[in-house]
Amino acid sequence: MYRIAIFASTRGTDFQAILDERRAGKIPGIEIACLMTNVKDCGAVAKAEAAQIPVHFIDPAGKTRGQFDQEAIKALEPYQIDLIFLLGYMRIIGPAMVQRYEGHILNVHPSLLPKFAGGMDTDVHQAVLDAKEQETGMTIHIVTNQLDAGKIVCQRKVRVAKTDTAETLKAKVQDLEKRWVPKVIKEFAARSK
Repeated sequence: MYRIAIFASTRGTDFQAILDERRAGKIPGIEIACLMTNVKDCGAVAKAEAAQIPVHFIDPAGKTRGQFDQEAIKALEPYQIDLIFLLGYMRIIGPAMVQRYEGHILNVHPSLLPKFAGGMDTDVHQAVLDAKEQETGMTIHIVTNQLDAGKIVCQRKVRVAKTDTAETLKAKVQDLEKRWVPKVIKEFAARSK
């Protein structure tokens, strides 16, 4: 069994896509071992609880990035995680986590990296519009100590329409993410066999 941990802080749109694929039997041999979050009441938590997936909330208040990461590493140890996937996770992973799971942490970013690296959520989509880009998309990359600079695993594009807003662009990009995140998980699981 290939065991993954999802890190999320938001609604859990991409997480739901994985749950749907699992329910449909399209990702056999893959277990969602747990959800790790820094936001106790985010949508991803509700989705994990509904699917009976263990949730680990770590309160970031008063903790350094290193302290937070050490607490997360300790919580993950019993699960023997093969892959961590950051899906709408609004924290930067620190060096201790990167070192512990080197090459086995993926992030989905809502732009065509390296463009708009370091941005989050609708700010990225607004930046794409402000730059008058004709296309945008999503990038799945390996997490390293350099923000949004790890090896690109998957990148898919969509056209930017003249009528797009940050919200409509976000919806287009999330549609790509929902299709490709489960596929990338399957690819990583297949490589481990």
